Amino acid sequence: MVLIGAMLWGLSGTAAQKLFEDYGFTTGYLVTMRLLIAGSLLLGFAWIRGKRVALLGVWKDRRDRIGLIVFGLLGLLGAQYTYFIAIETGNAATATLLQYLAPLLVTMYVAVQARKMPRAIEMGAVLLALLGTALLVTNGRWDALSVPGIAVFWGVISAVPLAFNTLYPGGLLSRYGAEVIVGWGMLIGGLGLLFIERPWLSIGHVWTGMSLSLVLFVIFFGTLIAFLLYLGSLRYNTPTETSLLACLEPLVAVIASVVWLHVQFGIYQAIGGLCIMGTVAILSLPKKEDRSNR
Repeated sequence: MVLIGAMLWGLSGTAAQKLFEDYGFTTGYLVTMRLLIAGSLLLGFAWIRGKRVALLGVWKDRRDRIGLIVFGLLGLLGAQYTYFIAIETGNAATATLLQYLAPLLVTMYVAVQARKMPRAIEMGAVLLALLGTALLVTNGRWDALSVPGIAVFWGVISAVPLAFNTLYPGGLLSRYGAEVIVGWGMLIGGLGLLFIERPWLSIGHVWTGMSLSLVLFVIFFGTLIAFLLYLGSLRYNTPTETSLLACLEPLVAVIASVVWLHVQFGIYQAIGGLCIMGTVAILSLPKKEDRSNR
């Protein structure tokens, strides 16, 4: 389940790149439609599963209500918009790998908050991530970037709201469930984007059978089904196993970008991508004290 979900996430990035390059779609339009439709369907799924009390209950508590709005606007909308604009200005492979710097940011934040130096293995992960990022964006040529600078900027920035999504909504998720919180968060993010994006007024999109199929794939398979599969896998896997298996996402994004979209991906970029994935693997491993408690 987690492998299929990760594959769908990776493929949705390349599908979005195809829409940007060949069919005139924009980040604002695609993110708005993705969040509004997927969020509504996710809430409907939660309703069918009998989580009606939680669906309404989250709005009764003032603190939870504010927290949900913050999560939807800064977390989900922030992560989706920055990730897709990194794809639009660059490519899906680089954007996905750069977003996977999020676990590194989480580790550093926790260390600062606890006023405790990271462990040696975590410091090694930091150096590995920095090396991987440098190789990814330069392809070994230190006098020029292999992707546009603006794409690198948005790719790195996209890791920040993704890290925020890991740290911030823990209490909300435990009280109301992931389907309810993520569903409302997506809907809030989509509604928030409507203040600056008017999908019904957008022009320049080329609607064909292929472009419609790609839009539907991004919304349904790359968002709704991928999330449900990932969530369902937690019933069978530990969080550590799930995080490690989810590393298939950037690998699929790279392969699909090279094979399907013919994106140039050099050997040094491949090494850089492996370094970043290695960082995620290292930081996902449980600490000794965690293993002793299992």
